[in-house]
Amino acid sequence: MKPFTMLAVLVFAIVAVVQLVRVLMGWAVSINGLAVPIWGSGVVFLVAAVLAVMVWRENRAPRAAA
Repeated sequence: MKPFTMLAVLVFAIVAVVQLVRVLMGWAVSINGLAVPIWGSGVVFLVAAVLAVMVWRENRAPRAAA
């Protein structure tokens, strides 16, 4: 796996795990005094997890002979 691809998968996976932990633990987050809803972290978890899997699978796809 190329270094950038591995880094991208790792970053997406970390973001997904942190968002999932926030949902499960019920951590409150506010940005500039505005409360961020828990369901927002659920959406971000799904998006980050799907992106991590897509990048990982794309890297593992067999290469066409040139």
